[in-house]
Amino acid sequence: MSYDLIMVGGGIAGSALAAVMAKAGKSVLVLEKSEKYEDRVRGEWIAPWGVAETQRLGLYDVLMNAGGHHITSHITYDESLPPETCEAAAQSLGVLPDVPGPLCIGHPHHCQTLYNEAAKSGAVCKRPVVVQSVTLGDNPSVTYLHEGETFTDHADLIVGAEGRQSTVRKVAGIELHQDPPHHWFAGLLVEGVEGIDDTLQTIGTEDNFGFLAFPQGGDKVRVYGGYALEERGKFNGEEGAKRFLESFKFRSAPKNAAIANGKPAGPLFSYFNNDSWTDEPFADGAVLIGDAAGWNDPINGLGLSITYRDVRIVSDILKATSQGEKPDFSSYAEERFERMRRLRFAGQLQATLDMEFGEEARVRRHAYHERRATDPTVGMHGIAILAGPEAVPEEFFTEDHRQFVLQGAN
Repeated sequence: MSYDLIMVGGGIAGSALAAVMAKAGKSVLVLEKSEKYEDRVRGEWIAPWGVAETQRLGLYDVLMNAGGHHITSHITYDESLPPETCEAAAQSLGVLPDVPGPLCIGHPHHCQTLYNEAAKSGAVCKRPVVVQSVTLGDNPSVTYLHEGETFTDHADLIVGAEGRQSTVRKVAGIELHQDPPHHWFAGLLVEGVEGIDDTLQTIGTEDNFGFLAFPQGGDKVRVYGGYALEERGKFNGEEGAKRFLESFKFRSAPKNAAIANGKPAGPLFSYFNNDSWTDEPFADGAVLIGDAAGWNDPINGLGLSITYRDVRIVSDILKATSQGEKPDFSSYAEERFERMRRLRFAGQLQATLDMEFGEEARVRRHAYHERRATDPTVGMHGIAILAGPEAVPEEFFTEDHRQFVLQGAN
C-alpha cells in the first residue's frame, strides 16, 4: 500500500498528527507497537502554551470531552519559608487568553483518545506491530509485522514519532545530543488523596527531596520527586512506593500529608533528568516529532507541550506543501532548535534551584524567593515554562542572566 504519511509510533505525537492530517484529506497509516497503552510515568500536564497548541490543532475539545482537567493555581513551598508565607503567595496559572491553566489527562487514556481520534478521522491504524525496517530517501517505506503477516508499505513521508529510542532517527542518521543527568526523578499516580484542592498544583524542596504534585481531578494526583544521583536505590524494592509517599511529609508543606496517606494507583518509575536535542529533526523522506526529535529536562514538565507544538508546525508545513512537492522542514528545525535551547536553559535553572540539596542550595533558594518577590525578572524562566519560550525576551536566556538569578547564593 502507498500513503501520504506513515506514522511510526501511535502515541500522542503520532496519533495527534495522524488525526490532523487525516482530517485535512491525507492518507495516513499509523503503526503502534503496543497492544495496550500502559502507565509508564509519562507526563500528564500540558502547560498553558501547549494547551493553546491543542486549540490551534482542533484537539482541545477532544481532550476535554475525554476528561481533561484544568489546574488554575500554583504554590511553591520551601524549607526556608513558613507554609503560610508560601500559601499567601499563590499564583494564578491563567497566563494566556482563553486558557484557564495547565491541562491534565492520564497518559494511557490520552494516548488512546488520540489513537481513536486518528482512526475516526480516516487514518488506518494498526497495533500491535513490530517494525522490521525503515527505508528513507526517494521511495520511503516501512516493513513491519502485524497479525502474523509481514507488510511493506510506502509513503511520501515517514514520521518518526516513536519516542526516545527512535528507529527512524537512527536510520536517518540524525545525531542526538544529550547533556549529563542532573538528578533522579521518580513518578507515581496516587489515589485516595482526600481533602485537596484539585485545581491547585504544588512544588517544594526540603532536606534531600524535591516534589511536584499535579491533581488529575477527583482524588487522584500525579506526583514526582527529585533526589540526588548518588541515591540511586532510594526507592527500589517492594516498599519503594511506600517510602516514596512518606517522602512527601514535608514540615514546610503540611498539606502534603494527604498525598502521603494516599494509595499507589500505578507503577513507580525513576529516571534521569536531563536534556536531549537534535540540530535538524528531518532528513530526506523523514521528519521527527515529540521525544524522537529530542526532549527537555522533565523537571519542566513540557514534554506534551513540546509535542503539540511539533505537531502544529509540521502539520502546517504539510498542509502548505503542494501535491508532488517535498515539504521544507527547515523553518521547523530552526524554531525547534531555539525553542529547545531556551527550555534547556529554563530547566537548568529550575534544577539548580529545586533539585539541589544541602545548606548552600537552601541559602540559594531562599535568596531566590526573596528577590523574586520584589523583582519579577528573577523568575522569568518560569514564564517561559508556562507561557512559552517565545513569550520571554532573548536576553533572559543568557549566561549573564543565569548568574543574575543565582547570585544571591554567592
